[in-house]
Amino acid sequence: MARLVVDASVVVKWFIEEESSKEARRLRDDYASDLVDLEAPSLLPFEVLNAIRFSGLFSPGELRRVAEALDAFAIPARPLEGSLAAASMTMASSAGLTVYDASYIALAKELGATLFTADRGLLKATKGLGLVAHIDTYGTPND
Repeated sequence: MARLVVDASVVVKWFIEEESSKEARRLRDDYASDLVDLEAPSLLPFEVLNAIRFSGLFSPGELRRVAEALDAFAIPARPLEGSLAAASMTMASSAGLTVYDASYIALAKELGATLFTADRGLLKATKGLGLVAHIDTYGTPND
């Protein structure tokens, strides 16, 4: 089974219709069907819920339901400590990235996984690493 890392730019698309939402939801559905394993740094829910909140598209009650739905997906979250923290800081410094973005990449590197993102700036900044792919390129395993 494929082991993947997802960032907030992908998970937000599970709740908001945007460009590449179809592919992001396909990944979500594959995860829910146990076709792929997902992991993320522990900051994922903070970033997702903040983006959802500031989208202006959801009432307070809907925001609570989004938080509950995100929790129900139970994406394993890695705390930013130890070797992941060290690798994130190294990645942030060497690639000129935020610690937030670097933590997703460092986790993908540690797991030998691909990071799926919708952040074209992140893709450009990490072009030579071979660890990061745009969500548009996601295809169901065994297609």
